[in-house]
Parts: sequence; C-alpha cells; structure tokens
Amino acid sequence: MRPRIISDWWQVAGNPDLGAYGRPGQQPVDFAVWQAADGTWQLWSCIRHTACGGQTRLFYRWEGAALEQEHWEPKGIAMEAKPELGETAGGLQAPHVIRDNARYLLFYGDWNRICLATSADGKAFERRAGASGQPDLFAGPYGNSRDPMILKIGDVYHCYYTGHSEHAQPQAAVFCRTSEDLECWSEPVVVSCGGAARRQTDWYGGDCECPFVVERDGRFCLFRNQRYGPDSLNTQYCSPDPLDFGRDDDRYRVGTLPVAAPEILLDRGRHYIAALLPGLTGIRIAGLEWLD
Repeated sequence: MRPRIISDWWQVAGNPDLGAYGRPGQQPVDFAVWQAADGTWQLWSCIRHTACGGQTRLFYRWEGAALEQEHWEPKGIAMEAKPELGETAGGLQAPHVIRDNARYLLFYGDWNRICLATSADGKAFERRAGASGQPDLFAGPYGNSRDPMILKIGDVYHCYYTGHSEHAQPQAAVFCRTSEDLECWSEPVVVSCGGAARRQTDWYGGDCECPFVVERDGRFCLFRNQRYGPDSLNTQYCSPDPLDFGRDDDRYRVGTLPVAAPEILLDRGRHYIAALLPGLTGIRIAGLEWLD
C-alpha cells in the first residue's frame, strides 16, 4: 500500500495577518483539517516565530466551503497557550482533530504534554480539564512531546506522537499510547525510529516528526516526516500492525514524498493530501490515490 499524488496542488491557506502578534519571519507549520458539523471545512495551523511571547507559537484558523476551494477564508487566532493551566507560554504545537460520535476532539501539544479540547460543532473548542484540573493527557518519555495524531481502531484510541532526547537511543521516535476512555493511557510504545529516514536530516530530533497513520483494508500506512521547506521529505511505511512500522529497520518502508507535515483527508469517497507549502507560507491540497 503506497500513496501517490495524482493532481496539481491548490493553495487553501496563506501566511495570516496576526495584528500585533505579526512578524516578518512567522511561518504556518503543522496543521489540522476536518469537516465541522455544518459541513464547512476547518483548518487550524500552528504559526511559529510570532510576537506572542514564550515559544512564539499559537493556532490560527481558516474556513472553506469545500476541499477543492482555493484560498479559504481567514477566521483569526483560534487558540493561545494558557500558562495558568500548566501550558508553556507560546508553546502550542500541531493540532489534530477527529469527530468522535457527536463530539469533536482536538489534540495538541503544549511544548511538553499532549493535551485535549472538545467541541460540539467542530468550530468552538474548550479545553477539557482532567483530574489535575489541566488539559493534559500525558507526556514523555522524551522531551517536547508533540505532533499528536489519533486513529480509533475499534473502541481503542491510538495516539501517535513524537519526542526527542539527545542522550537517548534512539534520539527521536514515533511513539503510540492507547486508551479506551481518553483518561487512562497505556505506557508508550516505539512504533517507528531509525532506518534510512534517520539519515535524511541533520537534527537529531527531526526524523520522526508529524506522524500520520491511515488504515486501509487491514493495513496501516505511517507518514513520518524528516524535512520542511524547499527540500521537504516524508517517508511512508506500510504494516499489518499499527504498533510496529519498523524500529531501526526499513522492512515496512514503501516510499517517500517531497512534502512536509502531511494529513490525509477523505471526502465523498476520494482521498486528498494536505501539506505545507515549500516556502512555509501556507497550506496546500492535492488529490491522492493508493497503489496496492
């Protein structure tokens, strides 16, 4: 099972006007795309290098009537970190949203932890307070836990995410934790690390970013990112086991794509791929097919 891009790209989001938070070097990076309850398409992106303070990151949102529409409507800043809830100032990273029955679940990183917010309409989200009164679900085992992606298999939520540690082996990995209730989470399992992808980036923490997993006919395809920018690179792995895509080996590796931080979307039976623009100035979408 291997993905192939089958159309030209169209741009859906650009570099937004952040008002007082705006800076010349700001960049839209990791993002989420989903369909709200009213049928509109929502896009939230982490904007980094802003003037919001701390780690310089916040979430901005756009809305479109259809996936094929170009240049979605900017809707403004969607979320900022709340240090009073234990979040790192300016530390919001990599939103991911799924529809789960009658609710929408927004998973995101706060620089150190994976956190959760919920919504009834898929537009207005509120942080969900856990036992500690804060929105975090878990953290670790490495630092800078980030880039959560949720795949529900049966009744079990699988949360794929990444982290890095300079003095550990491996130094970076794609982890997965599972839960049946979003409260109690399993210990982390390394599902992918090392291999040829490790040699595609100079930064020790950069070869396992932005994990995204797609299930098709009992097989699972992991998209694992190595590089952003003009030389963007993402490696794909296909496995029958959602908890094993190869650890320091490439037996499940099926190919690469010149894209960064991709999300795979399904609308009316057709697949699409969303990814960052090469200049890190926005988000684009193209058609996608699967080669079996």
